[in-house]
Amino acid sequence: MGTNPTKIATALSLILSVSAASFVSTANAETTNTPSTTEPAAINAETETIVVIGRSEANPLNIAANVHVIGPADIEMSGAVSLTDLLRSQAGIQVSDNNSGTTFAMRGFTASQAASNTLILIDGRRLNNIDISAPSLNAVALNQVERVEVLYGSAGVVYGDQAVGGVINIITKAPNGTGGGLELSAGSFDTYEAKGDISGQINDAWRYYLAGSYNQSDNYRDNNESETGSILGRLQYQSDKQQFFVEASYYDDNRQAPGALTLAQFEDDPSQAAPFTDDDYTHEMTTALRSGYEYQLTNEWALAADINYSDTLTTNFLWGSAGRIERNLFSFSPKATGNYQLEQGDLDIVAGIDLSVGEADFDLAYTQRNNEQKMASVYVQASVPLTSTLSYVVGGRYSEVTDDLTDQTLYPNGVELDNDAHAFELGLNYRPSIEHRFYIRANDNFRFAKVDEQAYTPVTTIGLDPQTGRSYEAGWDWTESLYTFKLNAYVLDLEDEIVYDAGRTDGPQGGGANVNADASRRFGVNTSFDVQLSEDWLLGASYDYIDAEFTEGENEGKALSWVAEHNARAYVSYDIASEWQVFAEGIYTGERYIEGDNANVDPKLDSYVLANLALNYTRDNWSASLRADNLFDEEYVSAGYYSAWGNGYYSGNGRSVRLTAGYRF
Repeated sequence: MGTNPTKIATALSLILSVSAASFVSTANAETTNTPSTTEPAAINAETETIVVIGRSEANPLNIAANVHVIGPADIEMSGAVSLTDLLRSQAGIQVSDNNSGTTFAMRGFTASQAASNTLILIDGRRLNNIDISAPSLNAVALNQVERVEVLYGSAGVVYGDQAVGGVINIITKAPNGTGGGLELSAGSFDTYEAKGDISGQINDAWRYYLAGSYNQSDNYRDNNESETGSILGRLQYQSDKQQFFVEASYYDDNRQAPGALTLAQFEDDPSQAAPFTDDDYTHEMTTALRSGYEYQLTNEWALAADINYSDTLTTNFLWGSAGRIERNLFSFSPKATGNYQLEQGDLDIVAGIDLSVGEADFDLAYTQRNNEQKMASVYVQASVPLTSTLSYVVGGRYSEVTDDLTDQTLYPNGVELDNDAHAFELGLNYRPSIEHRFYIRANDNFRFAKVDEQAYTPVTTIGLDPQTGRSYEAGWDWTESLYTFKLNAYVLDLEDEIVYDAGRTDGPQGGGANVNADASRRFGVNTSFDVQLSEDWLLGASYDYIDAEFTEGENEGKALSWVAEHNARAYVSYDIASEWQVFAEGIYTGERYIEGDNANVDPKLDSYVLANLALNYTRDNWSASLRADNLFDEEYVSAGYYSAWGNGYYSGNGRSVRLTAGYRF
């Protein structure tokens, strides 16, 4: 299929990126601190900047990619009480929930694959785990979030491993002001939550930020009680040329596990727990430390570095036995960023190194395993203006990974597995006017096997190959003062996709195993339209189409499981008065095959529509919201897994109502 990136392609990307230096030689004589008076420069001055693409600030309308920013006004309008609720409402994101963790699939992946093919970041720090467990999005309370940046599509050059279907970058509030807030809420299923934050100034250069949250709930299903808490502290220094911060956080999530239902049990009562799960639970405790430093060398160049460390202990009791998983991850990411203001636009360059060492130790009933994974990458990317309306982006990355693995079943004496991958990107961005933008883009992607995937392969397989792919996309944005229209089309080709095949009989325990799957292709079109009908009325709608199928092997032409071909959303917001606003939305998920049914044997799961309604109130420093999710109490499968021994179904939440009140000071 030809999707594997080559060293030649990577070298070419480096050459093209460095070729941007030819602009720099003339720019040194032309660069000023005043933006150009051409129309695109005016656009730059009027629009926001993001950090999701180039790991440096950039105008989303000047990036050759499909990017969406969920700002503070969007968060407030939705009445959402968690990041999961907020992201569930976004176009192009399919949410799955097995009642113990939530995953977010972008561009056609299953619930299990989403945790490894959608990269989730907090202020640029990876939230994805080194094993297959889902990222703990509940570790970030919504009151801590400033905005969410969503990049649809591959970003293998800039972020490397796991940036396959898209990137979600959660930007938390910085301690730029003095004040704080308190928020309390209560609702269905005996749910109670408290959130608070405070920030202040120590002196002209130093500031602090503290935040905490606590949530307890019985949740929709029986035997699914949860208790979750988090605390975060941040100390920040900033001067004209330097920035420094240090941050520490702790997250604790203790919840009962209701298990999977049979189809008959789900149809009889989707809120019930599976038999013999009364004592089942999972308890996750994570401590994270993060520090960063940036120094402005010249008007054009800056050096920066981030250091991150996280340590997680998970204890559980599942399927009649106790288990314990310990994992930790250390990463170091230095980079250099350059910005030259040329007559035809901004020339941006970013180059860096990503180093990480992670270790996971599994002590489970039938699994004794340890894996230390080391990863090293180097990358460079440049956004080069050709004219005042046309620019191109080019870049490359090379990555290596080593697994030092011991497993009682497959590798009792230990084994060392070495792999590498490359990525290349090239894109064009054309803005003929302030209203219109056109872009085309090709971007390679890859992901390495997680630490627990490498040890659960067919008994004759020594390690999994890296998953590689290439994404092609094109788009058009049309923005007027009262409406916005977006259209995007893409093709995503994958080889050696890393999946769990439940139908095999040669796994370590005689059943399923992780494998490199046959090649697959995802073709998709997504479009959205938002219009301000009047000062009080805002309407919007979006539609996503995905045709995902195998292109090789015994399942050639079969649809990829758990990928809904049709998804849509519509919303309306109305300002009743200066303090009151009502928001309503409907989210449609089309029919799809249960996850793992790669041969398309079983009938598709039914499609469903979730209706959400929120009434919001704001006055001075006070705010309140009454939100109802799944207003019509739709019964639906939020996660499901195919098995020759009988499928397992996890119920989506029934109708829930939440009242929230907050005060800012």
